[in-house]
Amino acid sequence: MNLSQLRPPKGQKHKKQRVGQGMGSGRGKYSGRGAKGAKSISGYSRMRGFEGGQMPLHRRLPKRGFTNIFHKEYAIVNVGALEALEGSTFDPGALLELGAIKKLKHGLKILGSGDLKRKITVKAHVFSESAKKKIEDAGGTAEVIGAEK
Repeated sequence: MNLSQLRPPKGQKHKKQRVGQGMGSGRGKYSGRGAKGAKSISGYSRMRGFEGGQMPLHRRLPKRGFTNIFHKEYAIVNVGALEALEGSTFDPGALLELGAIKKLKHGLKILGSGDLKRKITVKAHVFSESAKKKIEDAGGTAEVIGAEK
């Protein structure tokens, strides 16, 4: 066996079809595209969502409301959930490890639902007023991290 004698099986390799090479080639004149229409023209690219001239779905459906492109979505944790967790100091990294939040998104927000009976330290990007009050009433501290000046 010599590597220089290796060849692909007969019929595996095909010569590339060259279109537009005259009437005798079998793919002359219109190069297999037909005479007229959008697809026969060079540089044709179909619009995403094109439905053959029918009004596309994204134009048929009604448009409503407003989407704020600057909207920030926070990972939310309630004060009652912090009461149930082990430890006395909570920050975004610790809450990720404990499984209280799955993804940080734009930051951590603490909300005031539930009761707090012990002293804890919480570091978060945003606090609701009720959450801050409950943490401080229990003797803990609520520290805002990443506060813009």
